[in-house]
Amino acid sequence: MNKKQTKIKKHFVGPAGWSYPDWRGTFYPIKSNTKFDELSFIAQHFDVVEINSSYYHPPSREAARSWASRISGNKNFRFTAKLWQKFVQERSIFTNHDIENVQKALDTLMDKELLGALLIQFPQSFHNTIEGRSWLFRILSLFKMYPLVVEFRHNSWNVQQTLDMLKEMNSGFVNIDQPIIGNGLGFTENLTSTISYFRFHGKNEHMWFEETAGRDDRYNYTYKIEELNQFLKAIERKMDESRAIYIIFNNHFKGQALRNAFEFSYLLSGEKQDIPENLIKTYPELLTIRQPENPFQLELF
Repeated sequence: MNKKQTKIKKHFVGPAGWSYPDWRGTFYPIKSNTKFDELSFIAQHFDVVEINSSYYHPPSREAARSWASRISGNKNFRFTAKLWQKFVQERSIFTNHDIENVQKALDTLMDKELLGALLIQFPQSFHNTIEGRSWLFRILSLFKMYPLVVEFRHNSWNVQQTLDMLKEMNSGFVNIDQPIIGNGLGFTENLTSTISYFRFHGKNEHMWFEETAGRDDRYNYTYKIEELNQFLKAIERKMDESRAIYIIFNNHFKGQALRNAFEFSYLLSGEKQDIPENLIKTYPELLTIRQPENPFQLELF
């Protein structure tokens, strides 16, 4: 008798990063004792977080072990991590020591089955040229032992040649939403590996390339439900072909990424969300999708 084969699909929705001062009082408690842990709090409410600090310097093994310990209460939790900027932004000379430094934390997370994807994020200045393709191939080859996904921001990469190359290298294409300025890449629905990866940066085009704008200004944007529903339709089209789907919100300013992540999780699952009180106070609209409070639990405090 033939056994019916079922494909396991898992969707991971969460924010890019977890350490933002303006999340204090917006999402995290305003005042807390020294034992309060932001990452553990994230893992209570989401199943994934994107590690941003790895872009600026390679994390240590000790840091990775600490992260793994702090999210241990959520057995479904996964990390994704950005590759060090030396390999994607600077694109300069690097050494074997540099590669080994990057691998320390990644190997630790891989060993614990916590690494969902290594995000190779290129800037809009990285174009589809002979030199660009050569560099891309080199980086994909260097880190092929990890689950790779590649984010392009220049539209020249959205061609069949790129998709074929990524498929051959078993690397995912990151579908992004960003302000479309010049030859910026618009939202796509490309799938080149068993991992689907979607990143939402917001649409604050007035500040995206403004020289005087800070990081918060660029990512100051809240997605409307109508916009999230359009993204949901695109993601649903990739479900059957994907082993895992990562949906990351990077519009972090004032917890807008958290708001949209909860809203998207609700749209995706139809289940009401465990939303902290501080975020409800900041965005009262979330009250309609919040889980009812448990009276028994309230009696415990």
